[in-house]
Amino acid sequence: MKISIQDLMARSGVAFGTSGARGLATAMTDAVCYAYTRGFLQYLEGAGELKRAGGAVAVGGDFRPSTDRVMAAVCRAAQDRGYRAVNCGKVPSPAVALYGLENKIPAIMVTGSHIPDDRNGIKFNKPAGEVLKADEKGMSGQVVELDDALFGADGNFARASAAPEVSPVAGENYAMRYLNFFRHDALRGVRVGVYQHSAVGRDVLVKIFSHLGAEVTALGRSENFIPVDTEAIRPEDVQLAHGWVATGKFDALVSADGDSDRPLVSDEHGNWLRGDVAGILCAKFLAADSISTPVSCNTAVEKCGWFKEVRRTRIGSPFVVASMLQATANGAKRVVGYEANGGFLLNSDVELGGKTLRALPTRDAVIVMLGVLLLARAQGKTVSQLAAGLPARFTASDRLKDFATEKSAAILAKFNSGAEAADQTAIEAMFGEICGKVASLNRTDGLRIVFQNEEIIHLRPSGNAPEFRCYAEAAADARAREITSRALAKIRG
Repeated sequence: MKISIQDLMARSGVAFGTSGARGLATAMTDAVCYAYTRGFLQYLEGAGELKRAGGAVAVGGDFRPSTDRVMAAVCRAAQDRGYRAVNCGKVPSPAVALYGLENKIPAIMVTGSHIPDDRNGIKFNKPAGEVLKADEKGMSGQVVELDDALFGADGNFARASAAPEVSPVAGENYAMRYLNFFRHDALRGVRVGVYQHSAVGRDVLVKIFSHLGAEVTALGRSENFIPVDTEAIRPEDVQLAHGWVATGKFDALVSADGDSDRPLVSDEHGNWLRGDVAGILCAKFLAADSISTPVSCNTAVEKCGWFKEVRRTRIGSPFVVASMLQATANGAKRVVGYEANGGFLLNSDVELGGKTLRALPTRDAVIVMLGVLLLARAQGKTVSQLAAGLPARFTASDRLKDFATEKSAAILAKFNSGAEAADQTAIEAMFGEICGKVASLNRTDGLRIVFQNEEIIHLRPSGNAPEFRCYAEAAADARAREITSRALAKIRG
């Protein structure tokens, strides 16, 4: 049976794009996951980036209940296409990506990231790095052939299929990336709480921080999946952090989302840093000269004056990667990128003390945690003092869940008439009582509204879930959170 990826998207309800395939776990049948994986490998072969002669494909996954089944389908698709599937096991997304980059092979991560565990996803990486927007058309245009005998009427394998035996190399290499680069006593005396929940990198974090000399306490481990979103932090996680630091035992807390590519770092008071604030501090630690960051991120990166170049992009790591590649091509020496979710991308090798930290141009959580804590130690400051040293710009974000993409598009269309003055009038009618008069509009990604008082409301549909996101920026943290709450209430109404 032949099926096009475009038809499969419509038939299954599992969306496919630069972030990979995502959908309800029940919709991600073995046949759907098999077909998407086969389409990805076919695309690489057709683009001349891959040969079928017995090469390897790396596969990893997170702790969602459906992940083992999806990993088995992905591995089977690679094997039936003539490749050797390397089962990296349950490891962070950047560990799988790093293994692929080092071995120049495709790397596939089964994860739904921060979204609830009734959903899952498959993230694809090319041998040279992340899938970019330019690859999406070629990938979604593939037509794949499936053997009907493989699958039952429910779309799952007629006979059970399991992934190969786990190889621990990818996880070990990821930890050693940092343990070989930083001094073994780099964090000696620093008291760190690792909020483990169901993050797939929870044990790797304990290992890295312990081996770098920190006093580490594991906290909040869960055997049930918890959808921790580093952009929209749950009230429960705020309360947990404040409770843990109230004991006086910690200089900072660290954590990550489900696939452990996006970090959470708290100060000594248990306040989780916004991802774009942590990104600025990490870039400072790395002495970056060029930063690529989405248009939704905190404007303190420009206002601080620390960096030679700041490049603004659309939201999503593929856009950040494309911008970093251009910055490197333009001659920038130390090129980094980060997102509002805290994911940090390193497009240049970093030299320190005669050692080299190799580029890893995909979302990484560990470098942010280490960068913030090591910068604080180098400057003799607490984490809260580091954050307070930035220009007084605070961001907040939240989302409306189970919000249809069509509904999101209809809302944004109300403010996109083609006449700027009319759009500003419509915006002020809805949001004027919150922030006042409009100063400018930016439609790089969704709708970013800058008001005359320098407050910002940014609206956009999520790119990988049925959610409507709102970002806000103001001169005070409480004010940014108030704007977000009030703006979403307007949208909900």
